[in-house]
Parts: sequence; C-alpha cells; structure tokens
Amino acid sequence: MQWQDIRIVAFDTETTGLYAFSGDRIIEFGAVEIFLAPDLSVKSVERHNFLINPEMPIPREASAVSGITDVMVAQSPPFAVRAEQIWNLLSGAILVAHNFAFDLGFLRKEFDRVDLVWPNTYAEIDTLRLASLKIKDLKSKRLEKVAEYLSVPLVNAHRAVHDAEACGFVFVEMCKKYDAPGELEKLVEWAVAVGAPPATGHIAILDKGVPEFLTGPHAGQPIEHHSDHLQWMTFAKTRKEGHWDNLYPEEIRIWIARWLRAKTAGRANGSFKKDAPQDWNLDPTPWRKSPKRNSEELNNLS
Repeated sequence: MQWQDIRIVAFDTETTGLYAFSGDRIIEFGAVEIFLAPDLSVKSVERHNFLINPEMPIPREASAVSGITDVMVAQSPPFAVRAEQIWNLLSGAILVAHNFAFDLGFLRKEFDRVDLVWPNTYAEIDTLRLASLKIKDLKSKRLEKVAEYLSVPLVNAHRAVHDAEACGFVFVEMCKKYDAPGELEKLVEWAVAVGAPPATGHIAILDKGVPEFLTGPHAGQPIEHHSDHLQWMTFAKTRKEGHWDNLYPEEIRIWIARWLRAKTAGRANGSFKKDAPQDWNLDPTPWRKSPKRNSEELNNLS
C-alpha cells in the first residue's frame, strides 16, 4: 500500500497544564486532514478546531501560553461531547504530531473517561523524533524551529490548529527532503514510527480495533492494559541448543519497543512538551498533586 493514498491527520492539543494523569485537561483540539498526490504535492487540506470546556479553571500560566481563557471556553462543550467526532477524525488515518506522546497522553485519558479506546490507525508518526533523526544540523527541534528550517509557515503558534497545520506540512516537507519511501511499511521503518504489528502470531488488531495479545497469559486482552508484559517480551529468553536465545522474533520486539516509546506517555519529567521523547513516561503516582507550574516552564511548549 502506498501511504500517499491514505488520509494524513496532523493534530495538536492545548491543555490546562502538564499532567494528563494528574487531572489536567484539554482546552483546545486542532487537526488538519492532508490529502496528497503521488508526487507529495498537496491536493487539499481540511481544518478542524474545537475549543473545549475543561470543567476546571484554566491556570493563568496556561492562558499566557495559548491565549485561551476561561471566558473563551465557558460556552464550549466538554470533551465528552466532541469525543466521538474526534475519535472518527483520528481513526483510519496516518497520524502525525510534534512530540506525539504529550498529545497522546491527554487524548487517551479523555477517551478513557467516555469509554473509548484509542482508534485504529495506519501509522503514528512523531515529527519531533523524525526531526531528531533527519535534521542533524539543527540544534533545537521545537516545532517553530523545524518549521523555519523547512520554510513551513507557522502563524499564531500555541493555538492547536495552527500548530497542527505546521506539523503536517513539516512532515510532508521532511518526506520530500529526506526521500521517504512510498510503501506504507517502509515509511513506518523510515520514520521509526508505530504501525500495525507484524504477523508473528503474538499480537494483532482484531475485532476490538486495537492491538491485543494472541498468546500468553493475557491472550485476547488489549496490550495497553499490560505494558509490563510487553516490556518483558522485549528481553525474554529461552534455552535453545545449549545457549540462550530471544523468546520472541526480532520484528515483534522492535515493534513493541516503538509502541512502548510512543504510547506509554503521561506526564513530563521536566518542561512543558520537552524536546526529548525519552523524558516522557507513565505517571506511577497519579494521585500526587501536580508541581507548581510557572510561565517559563509552560513557554517550552512545542
């Protein structure tokens, strides 16, 4: 399958703060659908932007970054009202975001509140990671810096739909500049992205629409409920012909490592939407009170 034939959805969120697993909420969701020709020229773009009532006060520091205030969202619906519409927009597309893990953590938490699982997608690509891999001579990989490097316009930064559009076109320009392969499976490898699990007989996307275990103690259950078992699968060994060997094939171990890096995100260990994907992890103590935020921390938003 040629990935240029698939709908591309670049998206971004604005939030009340840093910590999805400590109660912070989405206040704006923006996305652009990009439709490409075989030569990667853009045929059309469709924009979607929703202000969302977070059902909590927006801290002044967050408003200072995004420009979104309590008054602006007072008459907007909560995420639950928009959830199905956003889910349908993301489903069945190649998803692109800058620091994917941050936005993913917030969206998954919001979907959880309305009993929706993460939608089935063709691939999930982080332009922050892609820029780190491909643009070696650019020190900062913040969205505005990458956009400037690739001559992609970015106006009104830190509003969701504008950041989403810049992110989408950054992805397209990197594909052109760095010779992205045309086949979907090869694009996933090229971008070190998350795609469908390889057909090794261990994990597959079935009726639930999300990856689930086919074997082992959690067979039939979504893998997102058992990240500890996934981690074990990446290093599990078995004794073969007098020596220790990996229990699972290399292709599924690589896929699991990418999935864990992309999916198990919750809160930042440092600044707001920090530049390093490895600085994001599951919050093991979501009941803890979020640290005090400040304007400098929030202004690191990419």
